[in-house]
Order: sequence, then structure tokens, then C-alpha cells
Amino acid sequence: MQASTITLGNVTISRVVEYMGPVGMTSREFFPDSPEKPWRQNRSWLSPDFWNPDTDAVRIALQTWVLRSEGRTILIDTVAGNGKFRPYAKTWQYLDTGFLRRLSRAGVRPQDVDIVVNTHLHNDHVGWNTRREGRDWVPTFPNATYLIPETEFTFWTPEHRSKAKDPKAALNVWEDSILPVHQAGLVKLWDGSHTIDGNLTLDLAPGHTPGSSVVRLQSGGDRAVFAGDLLHTPLQLEHPEFDSCFEEDEKQARMTRRRTLEWAADRKVLLLPAHLPGHGAVEIARNGSHFVIKKWTGFSRI
Repeated sequence: MQASTITLGNVTISRVVEYMGPVGMTSREFFPDSPEKPWRQNRSWLSPDFWNPDTDAVRIALQTWVLRSEGRTILIDTVAGNGKFRPYAKTWQYLDTGFLRRLSRAGVRPQDVDIVVNTHLHNDHVGWNTRREGRDWVPTFPNATYLIPETEFTFWTPEHRSKAKDPKAALNVWEDSILPVHQAGLVKLWDGSHTIDGNLTLDLAPGHTPGSSVVRLQSGGDRAVFAGDLLHTPLQLEHPEFDSCFEEDEKQARMTRRRTLEWAADRKVLLLPAHLPGHGAVEIARNGSHFVIKKWTGFSRI
């Protein structure tokens, strides 16, 4: 799996993939309110990248977006990480991938990273925040500022995470992937919105988790939004009412998803969700109350 790179305005974007494939969930397990019919009706383009019709298995990607903007190197999400104990997310447990080698092939050494954006704190977005050094977890990117939404940070602290829909799903994540960078003084908490630089801003996009966020890019005449987990399958463009089983607040997730998709469609904004395999980035248009794919763009297909 190789990185590929596009340029939007004055920002270059590389895609570095940790994993691509099934996650042990059928379409109805992943999207409980989605009936079988729309999957079958859209089989011609959902298969093979996003769904296997023979097994009903949903396929996703874990990927980090590497941005170079105004002389700085910025990572958006750090996927699952190696060697993490994840008893309730076994697909990501004790991984041993070549992610750092792939990052190196994209021209990025860990010490060169200036900013890490965690769009939210689920285990598959924060894993490479840290790496194992002896018996300890230490920051993988020791010179970076880790940008984390304050609401998200507070929600997943041990004293508050019992309020989560499935608290056990966060087991060990705080301890091995968040606390070490916080104790190292590398975390910057933000709320509402945060300006990264003249090309990039962070905005809250709650629902999937209370402090989920998106990164908006505007440079020259180009616009993009790194949408995190607002959607996990492109079928949610045609059916934005379908929630994943991972939403903390389903009603708010649907509202945020629709608002973001309307904004992207109306302003010709390139949409880059966290988990889409295939080409990864998509231009969309309105189709009544739903949305359609205008074209996949930018990156080579994986």
C-alpha cells in the first residue's frame, strides 16, 4: 500500500494507509437501520471496494492524511497503531504493520511532524499517537503539538467515559494513546473552532462522539473537508439517515452529517472521510434530499 499525493491550492496532501479490508461486521451490524435492499441495489459500485455482496462484509480503510501547509507537516488522525491491547476491537489488537515505513516513503520522519490532529479519540484514530519503548508508551511524534477537542478529551477521561454508549470499547485507549502525550506536555485543547494556519481550520462536528471535529481546507480556489467519521460508507451519501453502530448521539450525528454534506455539495468542496477505501476523496452533488457522487478524484485506488 503506497502513499499517493494531490495538491489543493498551496497544500499538498498525502494518503498513508495502515489497513484496508473487512472489519468483521456485516452491513446490518455496522449500520443497524440499513435494510438489505439499498445495499443490493447499489451493488454495482459498492463492490468490491466498500462491500462484499457474497459475505455481506463492510470494507473500510484506516488512513492518515499528511498535509504540508505553510512550511509545516500536519497529520490528520493516527489510525490504530502497533502493539495495542484492544480486547473489544480485536481487528486492531496487537497490530504489527509497516505504517511508519509507509509514512517515511511519503517523506515524513516522526521527528519532523509539527502538528497531529485527532479528529476524535476512538482507538482507530489515535493509535500512532504513541509507540512502545521498552515497557512504556511514548509520543511517536515528539516535536508535534497534538490538537484535541476539549469536549472530546473530557468525555473520554476515566472519570467521565462511563457515560459512553459502550465504555468498555475505550479500554486502554486513554492509558496507552492519550495520557502519554498529555503528560509529555504535547496536547493543546481547543473548543468551538481553531485556526491551524491560513489554509486550515478545525471545527466541531458532534454526534459520532461529543467532540468529533472536521478539518476544513481553503487555499486558492480549492476547498476540502477532512470529515473524520461523519460517514463510513459512500452509501450514506444516498442514505444520510443511516447511522453507524458507533454513534454516541444518533440524532446529532445525522444532523451534523447532513449539514456537512449540504455544505460540501453546495460549495464544491472535496470530501475526504477517514475510512473510505477506493479513491478516498469524492466530489458530491445534491439529489433532492440526498446526495450523489459526481466523481472520485485525486488519489490512486486502493
